[in-house]
Amino acid sequence: MTVALHHVDEGPRDAPVIVLCGSLGSTVEMWSPQVEPLTERFRVIRVDHRGHGGSPVPPGPYTIADMAGDVLALLDSLGLDRVAYCGLSMGGCVGMHLASEAPERISALTLCCTSSYWPDPSVWVDRIAAVESGGTAPIAATIVSRWFTPSFADARPEVVAGAVGQVAMTPDDGYASCCAALRDFDHRPRLGAITAPTLVIAGSADPSTPVEPHARTIVEGIPGARLEVLDAAHLATIEQSEQAAELIAGNSTA
Repeated sequence: MTVALHHVDEGPRDAPVIVLCGSLGSTVEMWSPQVEPLTERFRVIRVDHRGHGGSPVPPGPYTIADMAGDVLALLDSLGLDRVAYCGLSMGGCVGMHLASEAPERISALTLCCTSSYWPDPSVWVDRIAAVESGGTAPIAATIVSRWFTPSFADARPEVVAGAVGQVAMTPDDGYASCCAALRDFDHRPRLGAITAPTLVIAGSADPSTPVEPHARTIVEGIPGARLEVLDAAHLATIEQSEQAAELIAGNSTA
C-alpha cells in the first residue's frame, strides 16, 4: 500500500517538472542548494521518502518497489503524467525502478552517487542491527562522515551539523526498514529496460558508492547513459552544488 509522501512543490506552475528524492537518512532539506538554480527553469518537487522527514512511517520492512509506488501515487495526486527525475543514493535506486517499470512516467533520469546493487549486503544487515539496538542518533555522525570530503567538512561545519541532524531525526523504524530495501535491491537485470536519457553523477571521493563498481555498472547497463565524476564524496549535490545543479538541469531538458 502506498503512503502520501511529504513534499515541497516550488517553481513556476507552467514549467517542466523535476522530482528530487534524496539519500537514506535525509529530508527535503538535502536539496536546498538546488532549489534556487532549478526553480529558474523547472517546477521542482522535493520528496521525503516513506519513513523519513514529514512522510508517514508504515510498518516495515520496505522494498524499493514500495518506495517507487509512493512516488507514482504522488505524481497521480498532483496530476503529473510525466516528469524528469533526479535521485541521490537511495533516491537513485527508486529512480532506476521507476524508469524501468514505469518508463512512460519518466522523461529524463539523473542518478547521483547511487548503485544498482550492493556486492556486500552485510553493510545493511549491520546498520539495521545498530539502529534496532540504539536508534539513529548514535550513528548519525559516523554516517555523515562518509558524506563529505574532510576539506569540505572542515570548511562547512554547519552543513555537516545539519546533515547529522537529518539522520538523527529519522525515525528508527523508517530508517531500518529502508536499510532492508537497500539490502534486497539488485536492479542490474532491469537496467537495460531504461530508455529515458540518463546521466550518472558520481563523486571521485565517495566511499559509499564509488565509481567502481557502482557508477560504472549503471552506465554500462543503461543504453546511452553517460557519466560525470565530480570532486566530492557521497553528497556531491551539496559539495559541488553549482556544478551538480547545472548537470541535473541539462539532463532534465534532454
